[in-house]
Amino acid sequence: MTALDTAVELFTTQFGGEPDGVWEAPGRVNLIGEHTDYNQGLVLPIALPQRTYAVARARADRVVRCVSDGMDPGIPVDLDDIAVGHPSQWERYPVGVMWALREAGHELAGMDVAFASDVPVGAGLSSSAAIEGAMGAAASDLFGLGLLDDDEGRSVLATVCQRAENVIAQAPTGGMDQAASIRSKQGHALCLDCQDGSVAHVPFRLSEAGLALLVVNTRVSHSHSDGEYGSRRAQCEQACARLGIDSLREITPQTLPVALARLNDDVLARRVRHVVTETERVRLAARALADDDFVELGRLFVDSHASMRDDYEISCPELDLSVVTALEAGALGARMTGGGFGGSSIAVVYAAHLEQTMNQVASAFDAAGHAAPEFIVAQAGPPARRTA
Repeated sequence: MTALDTAVELFTTQFGGEPDGVWEAPGRVNLIGEHTDYNQGLVLPIALPQRTYAVARARADRVVRCVSDGMDPGIPVDLDDIAVGHPSQWERYPVGVMWALREAGHELAGMDVAFASDVPVGAGLSSSAAIEGAMGAAASDLFGLGLLDDDEGRSVLATVCQRAENVIAQAPTGGMDQAASIRSKQGHALCLDCQDGSVAHVPFRLSEAGLALLVVNTRVSHSHSDGEYGSRRAQCEQACARLGIDSLREITPQTLPVALARLNDDVLARRVRHVVTETERVRLAARALADDDFVELGRLFVDSHASMRDDYEISCPELDLSVVTALEAGALGARMTGGGFGGSSIAVVYAAHLEQTMNQVASAFDAAGHAAPEFIVAQAGPPARRTA
């Protein structure tokens, strides 16, 4: 049974009657640009074909009821009662979107929503943004908000979903995940400038070159709402305060040495060096992708992983092993992807070597005593939309 079938069956079982429609939103893989979004830098994600489905129906009252496959039923909550800590479980992500839409001035009523997803949870593929995007898409259509009509509206919806995650879910993420889920274009990577919100769609043509993007889910779960992610963001803010700037985007590769010398703090210096060099790598990667220069893209992947491992310190043994093993198997490049501390890595692999690469990574994990990884061959899928 597909995730869509599961969501439809769950709606019927839990709520009865017919839904008003079905909406979907994808997870994402970030090609490059980690922890740059909340520093007003650049990111380069793709939307995945894997997605979260929301089968929904508007209510006449102000109560929101959410259920999700494999999760305990969410508590019914009145629109006026949504706040930090209420609700407190998984449903705070979709219910938070309703709160953020109201905060943005939109008139809403209650909803019944059933979710099911094939986006792996805790894999660094942004399952949270997928459920937020599906909820936001459903609410936009059910209440006539028109936020899916064009990129301007989708930009507003992405910002709303980010605010829901930051405030109600208490996860201090940047805006990349929501933008990738809501503003992407099928067959393209999304080059997002997190300083001004502008986007450029870059063709994603690996398959035409006989290549594939292999995602390795290490099965080491991570959470954006834990302390480590917030600690990195706080360190960046501390560095900005010491340097007297508003964001690390103000530092260029040319001015980086002077900024690092002024910090006189090894930890902050390494955090800043990662963010500044990573934004530059995104710029170069977007150009390489547009030019179909996958050797250069692979080189940038390798440099990015080293920066995240050594300067930002967000990798883990499983991620490092997956990257090293993929490179040893002949990948053009490999890196961890997502917020870190677990999750997934990605590798640019010759399609003819996919099975060999997966076997080598699986064998390396087994030899190291790690849980068996999960593999996904990623394509650039469509953004959040109505399905039925």
